Amino acid sequence: MVGTENTGLRGIRVATSRISLVDGEAGRLLYRGYAIEDLARWSTFEEVSYLLLYGQLPTAEQLRSFSHELASHRALPPEMMRALRAQPLSAPPMAVLSSMVSLMPGTCPDRDDDSPEANRRKAVRIISMMPTIVAAWKRLRRGQEPVDPDPRLPHADNFLYMIWGEEQSRTMNRFLDVALILQADHGFNASTFTTRVVASTRASIYSAVAAGVCALSGPLHGGANAQVMKNLLDVNDPDSVEAWVAEQFKHGRRVSGMGHAVYKTMDPRAAILQSMAHRVMDVRPEFRWYEMTERMIIATQEHFRIAKGREIYPNIDMYTASIYHAMGIDPDFYPAVFAMARSAGWTAHVMEEKFPCHPVKPVLYRPVCTYVGDVDLEYTPIEKR
Repeated sequence: MVGTENTGLRGIRVATSRISLVDGEAGRLLYRGYAIEDLARWSTFEEVSYLLLYGQLPTAEQLRSFSHELASHRALPPEMMRALRAQPLSAPPMAVLSSMVSLMPGTCPDRDDDSPEANRRKAVRIISMMPTIVAAWKRLRRGQEPVDPDPRLPHADNFLYMIWGEEQSRTMNRFLDVALILQADHGFNASTFTTRVVASTRASIYSAVAAGVCALSGPLHGGANAQVMKNLLDVNDPDSVEAWVAEQFKHGRRVSGMGHAVYKTMDPRAAILQSMAHRVMDVRPEFRWYEMTERMIIATQEHFRIAKGREIYPNIDMYTASIYHAMGIDPDFYPAVFAMARSAGWTAHVMEEKFPCHPVKPVLYRPVCTYVGDVDLEYTPIEKR
């Protein structure tokens, strides 16, 4: 039957956007027209967040004002902190994060205002509070008291401070800042598309982002870097990597962190993180995670070339895994850190969905499916079944 295959909407153009360009053939990623390589080299997460939300790079004064606004909203309202403390310690970080984002309207002074200005203020609250939620939950789960955010610190620096209870090195802070920049947006991926679908119903920006968190939690999306680290921990020995990869191919299993649904060459974000991972872990025993990562990539490429007759390349998850591990972030928190970064892109997409600056967009996402089930079945009363 024609048209019955499941496409996952691959290749289907569902809307227009000015936010990011993902060029899979050339291996390029642009935010609002700016190459990710330039942003990773020169920019900060605060500046990139401004760029995504406002559509242009800020002036020095605009960036100072925006950074101050972000810092002023980091602390959780008492009601939210009580709700966070009430969560069972066994709750997964992403479940906690989506729940807490869903609670944000309860203390939002702009809750009933759906204007562009109010939604930008809500976006700032989301971007600001999510790191506080993640860091506080990480400490609570370990039996530690949450650390209050420090409004004097930049966004990435403050997150690591809230995790460790003390400021981290300039190098480590910068590496996290770059990682957040690289994960801030990426076209119409599954979680971003989810936020836009929810926003298209005119639901609140909080509901849309909470749904995005849920979509990102899946192992085929935001959970992939956690699986990469699990693989590295399971292997645990650089000299065992090649045998482990061979075993995966023998049993038809994929190697997490390798390949991408869009990029036909190396993920440009992975290329940036490759050198960063080498530098952040250039101290024993952390360096072995970088060595294992590189050996896993090479072994996977060799087996894939033999099995499929074509190339496969690492994606961003292959490198964020060991980088986050070196920063003291637990693997099951990797998707939550990803969500912290992607909050900038999600909120920008919600704004674009609610207030388009171009004429063509769907009013409400309502795709159709091809029904392949039974028809015209005769109903049998329950007493005769």
